[in-house]
Amino acid sequence: MNAPSDADGVTGRLVTWIHGLTWDDVPTHVRDRAAHLLLDGLGCALVGAQLPWSRLATEAVLGIEGGGDAVVIGTGRTTTPAGAALLNSAYIQGFELDDFHPLAPLHSASLLVPSLLSTASHLGGEVSGRDLLLAALTGFEVGPRIGCSIGGTEMLLRGWHSGPVFGNASAAAACAKLRGLDPARTEDALGFAATQSAGLMSAQYEAMGKRMQHGFAARNGFYSAALAATGYTGIDQVFEREYGGYVAVYGEGHPTDLEAIVRGLGENWETMTAMVKSWAVMGGLHGAVQGARALRGRLARRTVERVELRVGSVVHHHGWWTPQRPLEAIGAQMNIGYATAVTLLDGTAMPEQFTAERLDADDVWRLIDRTTVTLDRSIDELPLSERFQTHITLTFTDGSADSESVVSPHGNPLDPVTNDEVVAKFHALTGRVMDADRASAIVDAVRGLAEADSITPLVALLAAPVGRALD
Repeated sequence: MNAPSDADGVTGRLVTWIHGLTWDDVPTHVRDRAAHLLLDGLGCALVGAQLPWSRLATEAVLGIEGGGDAVVIGTGRTTTPAGAALLNSAYIQGFELDDFHPLAPLHSASLLVPSLLSTASHLGGEVSGRDLLLAALTGFEVGPRIGCSIGGTEMLLRGWHSGPVFGNASAAAACAKLRGLDPARTEDALGFAATQSAGLMSAQYEAMGKRMQHGFAARNGFYSAALAATGYTGIDQVFEREYGGYVAVYGEGHPTDLEAIVRGLGENWETMTAMVKSWAVMGGLHGAVQGARALRGRLARRTVERVELRVGSVVHHHGWWTPQRPLEAIGAQMNIGYATAVTLLDGTAMPEQFTAERLDADDVWRLIDRTTVTLDRSIDELPLSERFQTHITLTFTDGSADSESVVSPHGNPLDPVTNDEVVAKFHALTGRVMDADRASAIVDAVRGLAEADSITPLVALLAAPVGRALD
């Protein structure tokens, strides 16, 4: 076994842990949660595979990549492992329904499911469910720690699409684990991954490409581990280098925490912190949707005159700008004004709330035009777990008012979406695009990964075409 370049450095300690992690090291409840996070990602992929923008992406990428053996989920088509990683991630991110980490914002399933399935395809032989799940756990642990080392949500405030900035390393770590790379080659993989980090949050306003930016990271992670496996070397000690090192460059201008990368490895499980979404909006808007749902139940036939929201910087910078009619679906899913208005009217924010007709509906825009959003900087001084809170006040034409505050939206680590709720969400999503028997078979296969000798049956279940959720 080849040792890392500096076994005592942060990168060296990280890759040593990655290589040495065993199934028995992971508590049972953490393994179980990881499996359900993968299930959630697959549900998002299946409902996302035939969205209008996903179909455009499929034709574009397959036109570039051509044929191959890697499954493109929900399409009945195959391509190269790199092309499949890009598309399968874009499907998972296709409708803002996938998991996210609240303190180091990234969507882990959209990184890990695609890169690991592509790695399994590239390896050619049978990959066990247990090996796949342990590799995924590795990625669930590594990604958030790297994100926290460079400020986590600070990256969003500065306009970085934070997930692609530190998602490359999450995918690379998982793929290195699945390939069984030794510490030295895992260090190479992370060095390749870190140097490919990028992503601009301005994609959120109208760009279909926002759906694909985690896909670039998934593909890069796949490539990084594959290159390292051949002996092609990457950057050593990439996280701690003073000149051109990852933390030095991406953390410039705000506080960093290099030791966050290795702190608590194997003791504090970031897998348990990942948030599962209940609605098809960006994570910072879940408080708005939850609050609007509560207020909707108390409208009592009153007409809304004014909608006022108060949020902290994380939500305000990422989720508020004055929207212009009509919005693209991606912009609506990121905008707190739209999310609040459509939820007050419809009682939810799921795919049906983001059709072309609903995005340009008069009743929605009447409420948006009556909406103001205020930045409350005192929220920024609260513990990180409380910075996604949202306060909504409705003023009615009869002069009365009603308010709702959501400090910790459902899904956060203090009030997590349960594994049974994950399964229910999977069935609710896939019920739009496939028959119940196939959906149940996928659930059983994912829940049984720990005992599966091969992931081939699961991949076969994912491969066949699905229906269209929107059109």
